[in-house]
Amino acid sequence: MSDPELQARKLGELMCAVTEQVLWQPAAAQVKDRAAGSTLLCRVGSGQATYHRFDPQFKQHQITYGLRMILAKHTPDAASGWLSSREIHQRGYFCGEQSTLNLLAHTCCHEFAHLLQHSAGQRYRGSVHNRYFYNILDELHQDGRAEAAREALKKQAGAYRIPLSSTPFQLPDPVLQPSHWQVSDAVVFGSGIREVHGEIVRVNRKTCTVNGTGKFRGQRYRVPISMLRRTH
Repeated sequence: MSDPELQARKLGELMCAVTEQVLWQPAAAQVKDRAAGSTLLCRVGSGQATYHRFDPQFKQHQITYGLRMILAKHTPDAASGWLSSREIHQRGYFCGEQSTLNLLAHTCCHEFAHLLQHSAGQRYRGSVHNRYFYNILDELHQDGRAEAAREALKKQAGAYRIPLSSTPFQLPDPVLQPSHWQVSDAVVFGSGIREVHGEIVRVNRKTCTVNGTGKFRGQRYRVPISMLRRTH
């Protein structure tokens, strides 16, 4: 299997399997105690969007891993814009080492933390990456579940002979590497109740001009590149 997109899609399918087997199964009973009949569906999307959402009609948690996101996390330049890379660096997850394996395993934990956050009733509009979310994410790394997810992903990729590097790489300084941002990219900046969602309309050397989306529609911001991140 030498086609990068086919490899990335298979890695996405393995991320789904790891999320369901390593993260969901031990927590399912607790989640179902809060909402009887809750289920989880993991899928691989065709774009870069990577997210958790909940369908109240069917009581179904849905986690999507974007194909373009998976491809991006194979190279330092492309990986540097993602929130997962900043979390590993700033919070010391996986000893602060950023590699393709660590980034993808952490992405599984990040989205699953959103599932647990929603289940606990601590996810609010305008307050997604809040203190409660990071308490959950920290716990996933501290109690060994993140490491278990990492090892399972590494083992399964090896079984399918899919390249998945665990070699740490150095991410470029985002201030000096603005080219990975493009007009129309969906971005987020700030945190907690000050977290703003928007779309890039202009890329400058050190800043991007961002039009607000959703409840921020009608607002325009000039944001330092170092503050921007993609949605997961």
